[in-house]
Amino acid sequence: MIPAIGLVIGLVIGLVLGLWLHPDVPLWMQPYLPIAVIAALDALFGGIRAALDGLFDDKVFVVSFLSNVVVAAFIVFLGDQLGVGNQLSTGVVVVLGLRIFTNVASIRRHVFKA
Repeated sequence: MIPAIGLVIGLVIGLVLGLWLHPDVPLWMQPYLPIAVIAALDALFGGIRAALDGLFDDKVFVVSFLSNVVVAAFIVFLGDQLGVGNQLSTGVVVVLGLRIFTNVASIRRHVFKA
């Protein structure tokens, strides 16, 4: 349970710093940022689910977090190069969205025993 609390604390600290510092996103990176956020949320909810299941491993979480973000951004970049960036972005959002909802459902079942 402690790793899940650490994940939530890290998320809150990151949100507060982002709102306080108002970082500028370079124009070339703007199409990839929403996909990177969705990929990061997928890793975050996967980590919370693993922590509640007693299977959390910090190395696996970090690798999953980084690889999700890099692979999702690369897929969108590749789509942009091929001229089908919007379609691949939609595909990435759908797949990662399904994973997020699956993890949230598992978290809900674990927390509420339902």
